Amino acid sequence: MNKKLNTLFFVLGATLFNVIVTLLVFVLLMVIFLVFLIDILPEAAMSWVGLLSIIASIAASFMAYRFVLNRLLNKIKFEDYFDPIFKGYRPPPKKRND
Repeated sequence: MNKKLNTLFFVLGATLFNVIVTLLVFVLLMVIFLVFLIDILPEAAMSWVGLLSIIASIAASFMAYRFVLNRLLNKIKFEDYFDPIFKGYRPPPKKRND
């Protein structure tokens, strides 16, 4: 496979990962809120619970994505396997051993 195809698969996989994590965290938070807070909170507050669950799930998926991406950056050199998405990108200069 070439670098462009690797880049396409990486972007598609990262997007799918982000959507799946967002949905899983959202469902988990809604179940937790509904199991533990359904009797305590008034009905009008349930819309706020849904809104806070959406915001928290987006934040959690962003943190999970950054964690996984940092692990990948430590394991592989992206310049060797992926084509830059933006053409103005220049890889960092290589360190010389003097």
